Amino acid sequence: MLLENPILEVAVLDVKSGQSENFEMAFAKAQSIIVSMTGYLSHQLQQCIENPNRYILFVNWQTLEDHEVGFRQSPEYQEWKALLHHFYDPFPVVEHYQSIFEGDAE
Repeated sequence: MLLENPILEVAVLDVKSGQSENFEMAFAKAQSIIVSMTGYLSHQLQQCIENPNRYILFVNWQTLEDHEVGFRQSPEYQEWKALLHHFYDPFPVVEHYQSIFEGDAE
């Protein structure tokens, strides 16, 4: 089922110096948590070239509520938090976006 306006969660993750490898190993485990959540569509974790301690996380959700309520208020979120939150300094700001225009290379 293709949805008209999925929600894109965007988080810039600044990982403590010297912790990138440990963070990536923890994220490899943690990503199975979001994949299993209701409303999850897809995700990407990208590492900054200029600042290797900075990552950006993109998660596509069917609805804002799937992320804010379904995930963040779930027992699974506590496991996510335990795996990842101690790596961040400062703690990331998470924002949500909806698509206005899209294009593809042809």
